[in-house]
Amino acid sequence: MATYAIGDIQGCFSSLTALLNRVAFDPARDRLWLVGDLVNRGPDSLHTLRFVRDLGPAAVTVLGNHDLYLLMVAHGAIRSRGKDDTIQAVLDAPDCEDLLNWLRTRPLMHVENGFAMVHAGLLPGWTVQQARALAREVEGALAGPYHADLLRNMWGSEPAAWSDGLRDYERMRVIVNAMTRMRFCTADGVMDFKVKGEVAKAPKGYLPWFEVAGRKSAETTVVFGHWSALGLRVEPNLLALDSGCLWGRELTAVRLEDRTVFQVACPGLAHGKPKPS
Repeated sequence: MATYAIGDIQGCFSSLTALLNRVAFDPARDRLWLVGDLVNRGPDSLHTLRFVRDLGPAAVTVLGNHDLYLLMVAHGAIRSRGKDDTIQAVLDAPDCEDLLNWLRTRPLMHVENGFAMVHAGLLPGWTVQQARALAREVEGALAGPYHADLLRNMWGSEPAAWSDGLRDYERMRVIVNAMTRMRFCTADGVMDFKVKGEVAKAPKGYLPWFEVAGRKSAETTVVFGHWSALGLRVEPNLLALDSGCLWGRELTAVRLEDRTVFQVACPGLAHGKPKPS
């Protein structure tokens, strides 16, 4: 039995298939951990969603910002951005409702065997235990009967920092933004959502969230994606897995038991190479 953690797929289903063949993945024996962003901008979001859903307990996926974007568009919470989106096939599919119901019941965070998986990151003031409890608040709302209300109030970059006194949608917005959108923050946990590039482009006074001194999740290995400009990083307490498949680089899997890295080359987008996000 092996557990393979895989970076952002974003609808690149053929690359996922090639990678699973590369590691000889067997769903009867092995498990997949997927860091989120199953969908959007790549050519085949629909088959990616169906495939991962049909793996059942052999696959664990956390929600990424593009997965939440699909849910928000589907529920009329925001308008589709248009030209860069490739989610229409999902919205037009006869099993769309089943797929969306499955997607919105995925976790924001998964913790197991000394690993914590989240799409983007954890605020430096959060312990893993606290972060998992906060994630459950959002997960319960997304899985519940009033999920559309949360989706309509999820979008936005304020508040930019966590406070124990936050309530209702502001509270859940900060949790979602940290776990699905964050790259840089200050030592006090104030998030920036404007800069998307390399670490060297950090705004003044900001650091990559995982470089903040005294980060309370540092004793757990955090598995995440989201940051294609960061690329693959395999460190004692960090596995950054978005190696830019969508942009014509690689799709990466790391076998958690021994941290062996497996990669396949990706064709990238047929219509060009827009700015990564």
